[in-house]
Amino acid sequence: MKINVTKILEEIVMMHASDLHLSVSSSPFIRVEGALKPLSDIEPLTVDDLEYSLSQLMDEQQREIFDINKELDFSVALGAKARVRVNAFFQKGYPAVAMRIIPMVVPKLQTLNLPESIGLMCNLKQGLILVVGPTGHGKSTTIASMIDKINEERSEHIVTVEDPIEYIFTNKKSLIAQREMYLDTHSWEVALKSVLRQDPNVVMVGEMRDAETMSAALQISETGHLVFATLHTNSAAQTIDRIISSFPEEKQSEIRLQLASVVEVVISQRLLPGRDGALIPAVELMLGSEAVRSLVREGKTHMIDNVINTSAQAGMISLDKSLADLVNKGLVNFEEAVKYTSDPETLKRLTKRG
Repeated sequence: MKINVTKILEEIVMMHASDLHLSVSSSPFIRVEGALKPLSDIEPLTVDDLEYSLSQLMDEQQREIFDINKELDFSVALGAKARVRVNAFFQKGYPAVAMRIIPMVVPKLQTLNLPESIGLMCNLKQGLILVVGPTGHGKSTTIASMIDKINEERSEHIVTVEDPIEYIFTNKKSLIAQREMYLDTHSWEVALKSVLRQDPNVVMVGEMRDAETMSAALQISETGHLVFATLHTNSAAQTIDRIISSFPEEKQSEIRLQLASVVEVVISQRLLPGRDGALIPAVELMLGSEAVRSLVREGKTHMIDNVINTSAQAGMISLDKSLADLVNKGLVNFEEAVKYTSDPETLKRLTKRG
């Protein structure tokens, strides 16, 4: 019997799973509260099962692109229950699919258990706000919630460029235009060049993937707009390094000056399994203070961690301090928190275990 992907997705939404993985010779796997587990009541999938699944998810144009590029990002709606971000790819010569469940309703920022100061960042009128961290640790949700807070409180024109569109926004006080790669535009470069002709106040770049998208995000920030973007990096210091090192050496001094002038905040987050099973965020928060801007301009990014560690009164938060707070409040086990630190000794000291 051929599998019905829609039915499986509806079932895992009811199970509060976040992801569904389909691959040949394996039962489907789902991720619940951060842990992968197989749907053992479904037989291992065949190539025909995967092809049939793709036929339920893709239209003809998407299938042509997938066959040429061997991978494709897109999204589908699961009725009024959820949206699904899909990445189709090949492995061992066979198609495979990774799907992420996106709720239909953008969660309120105050329900995400993030530092209260992150809500204040939504009052900024210009500059660059970066939300970074590994895949699957809530970056898209945090940005969507921040944008929706602006949507509720300010009359702005918000333009997003995404690959694919994840959360769907409803106009409240703001007017929101959401552009999806390959559906509404042919390239990041063209979309980000043209966005300034669309009279935006706020721009969201789904992901800064290369020097071109980074350069565009910096330029949009520099011209008096508020820009949100994500990056797959592990810390604020690494984020600054990644951006600068993405450019040729002869341009890096210029980029350091540009980045120093626009960066307002870097939010680096991890989702940890809490004692009650729910995922809880640990957050490193770097603010664009004059000390930070000076280090960026001077290429001394190795000293950014020191500034974060000594700037708690200014509102900055180190990842170790955030992890320690979760442990000390009894929300997360120490054994779990230590998996996410780069300095176990500091974490032990902050949790009085050293």
